[in-house]
This record gives sequence, C-alpha cells and structure tokens, in this order.
Amino acid sequence: MKAVYVEDAYKVVVKDVDIPEIGTGEVLIQVKAAGICGSDIHTYKGLHLFRKPPVIIGHELSGEVVKVGKDVTSFKPGDRVTVEPQVGCGKCDYCLTGRTNYCAERGAPGLKGWYGSMAEYFAAPETCVFKLPDHLDHELGVLVEPFAVGVHAVRKAGIEIGDKVAILGAGPIGLLAMTAAKAAGATTLMVTDVMDYALESAKEMGATHTLNIHGKDHWTEDAKADIAGEFDKVLIAAGVPGIVDDALSLLRKGGRCVTIAMFHGTQTFDIVNLQQTEKEIVGCMTYTREDTISAIDLLSSGAVNVKSVISHRLPYEEAAEGFRLVDKKEDSSLKVIVTFK
Repeated sequence: MKAVYVEDAYKVVVKDVDIPEIGTGEVLIQVKAAGICGSDIHTYKGLHLFRKPPVIIGHELSGEVVKVGKDVTSFKPGDRVTVEPQVGCGKCDYCLTGRTNYCAERGAPGLKGWYGSMAEYFAAPETCVFKLPDHLDHELGVLVEPFAVGVHAVRKAGIEIGDKVAILGAGPIGLLAMTAAKAAGATTLMVTDVMDYALESAKEMGATHTLNIHGKDHWTEDAKADIAGEFDKVLIAAGVPGIVDDALSLLRKGGRCVTIAMFHGTQTFDIVNLQQTEKEIVGCMTYTREDTISAIDLLSSGAVNVKSVISHRLPYEEAAEGFRLVDKKEDSSLKVIVTFK
C-alpha cells in the first residue's frame, strides 16, 4: 500500500509498505480521507514530544471497513467508520473509569509499531472504531477527531449557557473548539489570531467577535473593551510565549482558562493574578470516548458549522505540499485533507 512518511524534519515522502496485519479484536480500514493536524506539523518540524521521524504520519481519518479480526462483533466489511486514535492498557484506574487519555501506557498512531492513518489502509482495535451515520460524509468523518478535542476542552472549561468565551488561536483546533463552545451555549465568542483569513473563517463558523492581535502589545484590553467586560472562560489554542498570562488577563474573577495547544518550553504567568482572583488554569489532553461520541452526535445533527474549516483537499501524492501549506500558513490554509482512492 501507499503510505505518507515524515522521513526527516521537513521531508515528506510517499512509500510502498505492507498492508498492516490485523489480530484478534482488530479492524482493517480502507482510508478514504485523512487530515493534517497541528501535532503532525510538530512531527514534521522534528519538535513533537514523542512522535519522531521516520514515521507514517496521521491520526485523523475516515474510511470503510474491509476486514475484521477474530472476535470482532461490532463491525463488518462495508461499514463507514472513523477512529478515536488512542488506546490504553485497559487495566489501570484511568482506563477503567473511561479516562484513557490519562493512561501511562497510552498508545497512538505513529508509536509502538502502530502505523499512522495517512495510508491506504489503517488497522485499529475494535474498541476505538466508531461507525459514521450514512449522511455524514468522509470529510466530516475526518473532523470527528479534532472536533472531539474541542468538545473535551469545552467540558474541561465547564462552558455554560450565556458564557462569554475567548478562543486564542484560529487554527483548526481553535475554530472547532469555538464551534463546540457555541453548541454548549456560549453567547459571546471572541476569537483572536494574527491571520485575517483565519478570523474570517471564525466569523463564518459563528464567532461574535474577532481580533487581529498582530503587533498589538495591549490587545487583551482591546478584547475586553470589544465585549464591554471580561470573559468567563478562555480556551488557549496557540502555544506561544506569554499566552497563559494573556488568558489570565482576559478572565473575570473565578474564571477558567483551558490549555489545548501543544506547548514547547516554559510558560510564565502572574501568580498573584491567579491566586488573589481565584482564577483557574486547567490542562487538556486529547479526549475521552464520551467526547468522541458527542462529536459524532453533534456533527450528525447538523447543528454545528464545521466544514468551512477545511481549506484544501489534496490527493495523497501531494501530501508534502499539504504539510508545507499548513506549516507556512500559505494560500489561506486551515485544515488540509489528504484523500485516497
């Protein structure tokens, strides 16, 4: 089969590899479409904390089941599916209470011999495969995983009806998190970024306010002035220096910020502002099965506008160009989908 490799930093190639063998309890999926995630770009740059080149890249996908292993009971060939791309040990307290994302033995595509999803075929345990409703196309199927990230972040934030929410960063995860916040009942949605085209997409997807912060030293004051107040919740979807302190500056007393972005290095913030106003900083790691189910339900309902986050659709032979576009933020790129025949 053909597979997209990040062979070295900034080097993406297509290679022929063997179709993965499936074992007991596993499903083989013919991939129809796969997404390029921001964390894939960290691998592409050689910066990812644990997924290092050379590796078959990708963890967002949609496709059709072509083969099932022994003891698989929930799927059959022809089923349209997506995958929650993480597995735990199945034995620890976290796994037993539905928090696989906390498991110390957590595995993901591109690790421990598990091929990434940007290939013609992808193998996965039955336990992390999900059927797609017939009316949900493969492009929306690809968005289930990143949308589940947003759903999880909204749950961690405790967003409620009427909340004023700021989303810092208008990349695909920030935009999908904003959409999840809107679905949860937030009525004020401020999105910040340094790219006008990304902010335009935010407006299309339901943002009530946007702010280009490029070159602005006091943009947090501008953001609060725009809504004539402070924010109840802040979702951090850009891992840039100083962003946690910025988030705290936006919050009302007792407000909460959630860190979604992948960070590198140390973040500093004003501990006095945190302590004396009882604000909260909450970590956020991937999702749970409950989040994935909620993401599918929301997408299936048609109640959320997410498809405009897809900016490019490229055949797998042009995957290298897709990575370059996302990395350089060229040609108004947001979510780039790689397709397979």
